[in-house]
Amino acid sequence: MSVVIVGGNECMVRQYKDLCAEYKCRAKVFCKMRDGMKSQIGRPDLLVLFTNTTSHKMVRLALSETKGHNMKIARSHSSSLSALKGILDEHYGMA
Repeated sequence: MSVVIVGGNECMVRQYKDLCAEYKCRAKVFCKMRDGMKSQIGRPDLLVLFTNTTSHKMVRLALSETKGHNMKIARSHSSSLSALKGILDEHYGMA
């Protein structure tokens, strides 16, 4: 399974990926807007939007790129590790 995380803190990228690995998920994390992001999102099983730490432009880009695909979308105002853990528990069960 694959997870794309949009937003969050740059210093926590490794922790986000490690937590996703505990749930047997591959993760891509986009903390900042960068060139080619649109093509790198792909078709994940779960799209996580940390709305407090990302721009509206990044959220719109991620949602438009995944529109029409059969995937789950989770939004969280907090970008903490426990918020991500709660989302992963909800969608993939306990690790």
